[in-house]
Amino acid sequence: MSGCTNCNSTTDSTLPKGCKNNGTCGTIGCDKLSVFDWLSNIQLPHGMEKFSTVEVRFKNDRKAFFTNHDNLTLSIGDVIAVEANPGHDVGVVSLTGELVKTQLKLKKVRSESIFKIFRKANQKDIDTWQMVREKENQMKVDARKIAQRLKLSMKICDVEYQGDGSKATFYYTAEGRIDFRDLIKEYAAHFKTKIDMRQIGYRQESAKVGGIGSCGRELCCSTWLSDFRSVNTAAARYQQLSINPQKLAGQCGKLKCCLNYELDSYLDALHDFPSTTTYILTEKGKANCIKIDVFRKKMWFAYENSFMTWFDFSVQEVKQFIERNKKGEKIGDLAEIKKETETTKHDFNVIEEGKLDRFDQKKSNYKGKRKPNNQKPKGNQPQNTHSVTKNTNQQPNNNPNSESKAQNATNTNPTKKFKKFKPKNKPNQPNS
Repeated sequence: MSGCTNCNSTTDSTLPKGCKNNGTCGTIGCDKLSVFDWLSNIQLPHGMEKFSTVEVRFKNDRKAFFTNHDNLTLSIGDVIAVEANPGHDVGVVSLTGELVKTQLKLKKVRSESIFKIFRKANQKDIDTWQMVREKENQMKVDARKIAQRLKLSMKICDVEYQGDGSKATFYYTAEGRIDFRDLIKEYAAHFKTKIDMRQIGYRQESAKVGGIGSCGRELCCSTWLSDFRSVNTAAARYQQLSINPQKLAGQCGKLKCCLNYELDSYLDALHDFPSTTTYILTEKGKANCIKIDVFRKKMWFAYENSFMTWFDFSVQEVKQFIERNKKGEKIGDLAEIKKETETTKHDFNVIEEGKLDRFDQKKSNYKGKRKPNNQKPKGNQPQNTHSVTKNTNQQPNNNPNSESKAQNATNTNPTKKFKKFKPKNKPNQPNS
């Protein structure tokens, strides 16, 4: 187990402190490489017996399969004592039922190598198991000091005690073979137990230790990935990634396993592309391929004497250029061809979906004018329906021409807001 050693309560070791679901909470913290049992709520047909083999998990990512010969009633999360060599080991049931058959085929486990289940773990088994589990961290520190004192180029990455405390397994990583005969003698004399040394790879070390990847999620090797396929730099080149070891390497120091996830999609998309070593013969000179965009299906070319100026063309256009070169024809200037293709291209994007600032540009029909106010007056405010005001200090103007001008001024567009109109007094009329 990984998280269950920390979340088990001190009074009752079979129940975790947090969710109290006995390790079946569904999170990865209690079970690395977990398998969701989607057949748990489905009853077996009448007369069909339940599959006797169960999957048992131990520390970190170690899992094994055991046969239930005594037909014990087992469910996910039960602590059981299983057969080991020598003695017995203690683990937690992680999967039962028909899905165990699929796991056996997936991991290619032979039926002859499957041990049997002794019993459900009693209190004495659990106490011994917890006691030896608490010694593992200090054992790892002491084991590293002894290996460093013997000047062995190896790293002790994990220590796991057997459930009954009769054996301790030391997992280590190294570049080559290590002569640890003297090391085993030192360990046996210091730790007073049987020693088992197992060399693992750097990817298996990351799976045991765990961590967070550059994507922000838990490592794939620590959560669900069990088969490690070889990853090389060709996968990065096909995906047009820069060969930067700091970005392409994972926490194990090797190339990231996720480089293989999208490789098939890139290979299918690159099937229609000409080779990246393709060049075009033009009247201005030879143009080499500088860059390609796989999913936009574009290729960039530049002249040999001016690599700073790039011209992008679609894959179909490049194929036409290559066919013309095969016939002995030379292509015109790439800049002129690019300019012609841009002028003949029509943009039917009326609503400008490609522009992110299309809503920021406010278009107004009132250039340099004040926006009209068509709102109705509220409350008891006076209405400015007439733009002509009366002047009590002046006599009424008897000139009919002035009245017609004032009427015409009021009968114009009523939506426009005019200044107050004052009739002009002509010089032939006396003022009051």
